[in-house]
Amino acid sequence: MVMGKPMSEHLKFSVVYWHTFRNGGHDPFGIDPTVIRPWDDTFFGKADSVENAVTRVDAAFEFFTKLGVEYYAFHDVDAAPEGSSLDETEDILRIVTDRMLEQQQATGVKCLWATQNMFSHPRFMNGASTNPDMDVFAWACAKTKMAMDAGLKLGADNHVFWGGREGFSSYLNTDVRKELDNMGAFLRMVVDYKAKIGSSAQLLIEPKPREPCKHQYDYDSQTVMGFLHQYGLQDHYKTNVEPNHTTLAGHDFEHDIMISSVYGMLGSIDANTGDMTLGWDTDQFCTNVRETTMVMLYVLQMGGFTTGGLNFDAKNRRESTDLEDFFIAHIGGMDAYARGLKAAAAMIEDGVLDGMLKQRYSSFDSALGAKLRNGSATLEDFEAHAKAVGEPKKASGKQELCENIFADYIYK
Repeated sequence: MVMGKPMSEHLKFSVVYWHTFRNGGHDPFGIDPTVIRPWDDTFFGKADSVENAVTRVDAAFEFFTKLGVEYYAFHDVDAAPEGSSLDETEDILRIVTDRMLEQQQATGVKCLWATQNMFSHPRFMNGASTNPDMDVFAWACAKTKMAMDAGLKLGADNHVFWGGREGFSSYLNTDVRKELDNMGAFLRMVVDYKAKIGSSAQLLIEPKPREPCKHQYDYDSQTVMGFLHQYGLQDHYKTNVEPNHTTLAGHDFEHDIMISSVYGMLGSIDANTGDMTLGWDTDQFCTNVRETTMVMLYVLQMGGFTTGGLNFDAKNRRESTDLEDFFIAHIGGMDAYARGLKAAAAMIEDGVLDGMLKQRYSSFDSALGAKLRNGSATLEDFEAHAKAVGEPKKASGKQELCENIFADYIYK
């Protein structure tokens, strides 16, 4: 028990369909698979099929249950291949998700979130909801509608939007305001459709600064929150933060989790990490307990997850070719977050760091500070205060002491 709850209630682990069951060890310099799934025809040069997709469902749920996780997440095309038309694609997705629902009912494993892949197919090379061609925009709407319907059927707790190609490479051929306005209108239609079908799924936007676009509109959590307020969507969407994306944006690992959580906008976390010596989104399992402790500290401080969880958007390295490596990688990630949870809970319960933080800002616990918070303070009020107190005294930030205390909780 941690802070009065079983660890499983704090650590809502989820396995992703795409890396765990579709990725063959690909990286930017190698596409031929090194990690073979013997049950999957696509790893032997064959086209995907409905029958193969259904077999993949059974293998996936066997993995979920053996690993002991309660959740999974998927893109539409991870689960089901596209057909030759939208109608055929919808029929295939219906058949495959019927099997997924059967397995959910048989195993008790639940869908953390569903989403639509609108970045891999060539039709989306110039974006989806930000595409300059309305025909492509219409396809983006159609695929989103299908994925939302699938998520509703599977009881998905969330629905995610990652705009991998919602951005641009050149200012010269891009009307940025038009694209952002169209994306805002698209996300408003999503809100309307969610209400129409009676879905309770939390809508989430996943920030990323670049890759594959040079300039991606959802750069980081603050950018996303500003966008949502600009288009009046802030009450309908939260963030799905992936720390590997956060570090690509030039921030610390925990930055976007912190900024989202303190504004009540953190919905879920894609629990991975990156290698800063490489220049791309490496999607690795996080085994750094310092980082997992920072994540769980903010999660606990916001009262824990509601609809979200810790989704392992992470993949084995190209050189890790044994099937057992999938278990080893996930178990390592789970253990790291369990250790982070225990350390973060101890910090909160002891209250030492929290007390130091409150003391640092204690000067605002005054009548003038209260006026500042309620909006009644003026510049003249603070001018008078400055004249009364004179030159402020230097106050140490005690950074090293804070860091040493933090380290004590991690390593003891």
